[in-house]
Amino acid sequence: MQQDKQPDYHPVVFRDRTAGYAFLTRSTATSERTIDWDDGETYPVVDVEISSESHPFYTGKARTVDSEGRIAQFERRYGGEEPGSGAGENA
Repeated sequence: MQQDKQPDYHPVVFRDRTAGYAFLTRSTATSERTIDWDDGETYPVVDVEISSESHPFYTGKARTVDSEGRIAQFERRYGGEEPGSGAGENA
């Protein structure tokens, strides 16, 4: 294996500011900002927009799309025409 081909793999804190949640893991991500962690060490911190603490799927706040009755809803909205009722026929 050649040296200097692999990126630096080091401990990093990922922080979800919307949920107030942070976790320590190992990553190749880098950051100029640092944070003092619970173990007394200082680690680089990467702010993320969403994590498992704020994602609707994992928090149970996901909306379910009602796929039943979609055809009926389409026909009600746009008026389902009967076959042979003049749609596309020459008069």
